[in-house]
Amino acid sequence: MPLSIRQAQPQDNDTVVSILREAARWLEERGQAIWRDDELGQEQIAGEVEAGLFYLAECDGEAAGTIRYQLEDQLFWPEIDQGNSAFVHRLAVRRSFAGGEVSSALLLWAIARTHELGRRYLRLDCEAFRSKVRAIYERIGFSFHSYKRIGPYYVARYDYDVVGLSPPRGR
Repeated sequence: MPLSIRQAQPQDNDTVVSILREAARWLEERGQAIWRDDELGQEQIAGEVEAGLFYLAECDGEAAGTIRYQLEDQLFWPEIDQGNSAFVHRLAVRRSFAGGEVSSALLLWAIARTHELGRRYLRLDCEAFRSKVRAIYERIGFSFHSYKRIGPYYVARYDYDVVGLSPPRGR
């Protein structure tokens, strides 16, 4: 599946919101809600798209997934040196593209981007109970860092050391 990844533009806001809401609904139907409704508001996401934080994965021009890539995360990683890390959040894939290839491609892109920017670590988190998602991160080469409670969330935090980057293990 030929994928391309590009920065979302303001005209892509509805697409980003649609992908996020589709993933949220699917998980909620399975009793695994991960984002509150107020976290997926059109205006909030529009501001984040406008700030250049969201990227889209496209397959033959069709939006397949999205990821938020940022250079600071004081909320989930307040104790670390922000200057040597990049962070990803809100990784979501349309159900029609489910199966791991799109999510892995987005994570591999984020690892490469972090390396290009001269940052040492790519960091992420997920709800601690999401063992399948955690297995994806670990398969790609992320290392478990710690557990942390942030508001209503109890998360497992992971990092990927990109120094001396060799090709990631993901497929």
